[in-house]
Amino acid sequence: MPDLSAFAIAARWPAKHPDRLQLYSFPTPNGVKVSIALEEIGLPYEPHAVDIGKNESWTPEFLSLNPNSKIPAIVDPDGPGGKPIGLFESGAILLYLAEKTGKLIPADAAGRYETIQWVFFQMAAIGPIFGQVGFFHKFAGREIEDRRPLQRYADESKRLLGVLETRLDGRQWIMGDEYTIADISMLGWVRNLVGFYGAGDLVGYASLKHVPAWLERGLARPAVQRGLDIPKRHRKR
Repeated sequence: MPDLSAFAIAARWPAKHPDRLQLYSFPTPNGVKVSIALEEIGLPYEPHAVDIGKNESWTPEFLSLNPNSKIPAIVDPDGPGGKPIGLFESGAILLYLAEKTGKLIPADAAGRYETIQWVFFQMAAIGPIFGQVGFFHKFAGREIEDRRPLQRYADESKRLLGVLETRLDGRQWIMGDEYTIADISMLGWVRNLVGFYGAGDLVGYASLKHVPAWLERGLARPAVQRGLDIPKRHRKR
């Protein structure tokens, strides 16, 4: 049986199945990337809810795995060479899982790097910019009288959606017929932008054709539907 005692995070979130990959996450656009990927791949794993609303990602145990205090993070007891490995950053975890299993990424080198570039596009642009729209449109930033920050991020989000719209013209998925970690990296963010953030009108979402169809295809996948609710939030009674 694998020993996870070297990882302090396992003390706060004990593993019932230490032989399985351990996922420390919360169902946010970044968090669901990994749960969706794991559901798509079918790799056994054990999810642990790290409640960011209660600042659990700032606890010493979580910081021992991710000093940047952001979900998601993983511990894989069966890492490279059969040794346990801990990882943070959702994009890095997606790439790790794809390469570990040979799934959700093209086998040829050119396709592999093209997929990675779109994951980086999400990490560097889609996530940070859409997140700022959420802050200024839905959360505390909406109380700021100066609307220029919101307009700046809304305009940039509209441009980024245009990049996706162009890419998806004539393609079912980001990489064509093959569904990959590039799609998984973006589905939750586009869903949040027009759903939870309620920013569809702000970014001209209704004027798009290919992005909404892509999002609908993605959300219809059973593994995506499951992954969007993992780990489950602690419900108030």
